[in-house]
Amino acid sequence: MWRAAVASGGFVALLWLCFGLQQTFDWTLLSVTPHTAEGLLGLLTAPLLHGSFAHLLANCTALLLLGTLAGIAYPRTSLRALPLLWLGSGLGAWLLGQPESHHLGASGLAHGLMFLLFTLGLLRRDRASIATGMIAFLFFGGMLLTIFPREAGVSWESHLGGALAGILAAILFRRSDPTPARKKYSWEIEEELEREQAQAGFDTFETRAPEDVPVIWHRDTEPERRGVVLTFHRTDD
Repeated sequence: MWRAAVASGGFVALLWLCFGLQQTFDWTLLSVTPHTAEGLLGLLTAPLLHGSFAHLLANCTALLLLGTLAGIAYPRTSLRALPLLWLGSGLGAWLLGQPESHHLGASGLAHGLMFLLFTLGLLRRDRASIATGMIAFLFFGGMLLTIFPREAGVSWESHLGGALAGILAAILFRRSDPTPARKKYSWEIEEELEREQAQAGFDTFETRAPEDVPVIWHRDTEPERRGVVLTFHRTDD
């Protein structure tokens, strides 16, 4: 947990540093410009740039929470998926964006993380994966809507690219992290014991069948005479 939080916090700090440096130079060359060769550079640099303070703050909150959650639940998967999410968000903007537009920001990366966690919960279906997917959906389930055109000035193309990259990464790397050992219920333990006893020749939980139990005391073959039956004859008196 500590390493995941430090890694996510370090990346958020890097975004703030880049935002401060943005004020000193023309950043348009580092953004994704659709359908142009020059715009391909933005596939590597655009997630580090942001257009406003509010834009940066919103993305940092999502990245800090989703990044920490992904690092805790899937440390190996997250590292392997990160390049795919990074490039997928920019590639979606480059392929689907309007000509002469500029796309920047880490929101596509945040969408990729959310869809990665949610899809892994559906694919792996162990308790930890399901809980992680539900937590991600609880806080950021609205990202299911922001991958479609809704608001002018918002790069839904990078959101869609990141989401598709997250789904693809979940399919490719779903077995990178080992499945945690599942705690067994009491009735499962009883069933295992019953199967073991059946294999050993016992059909029930009894250690021995009743007829196999040694008898310590036996009744005498000739039972003792405990009483005499007297016959009463009816008289006329």
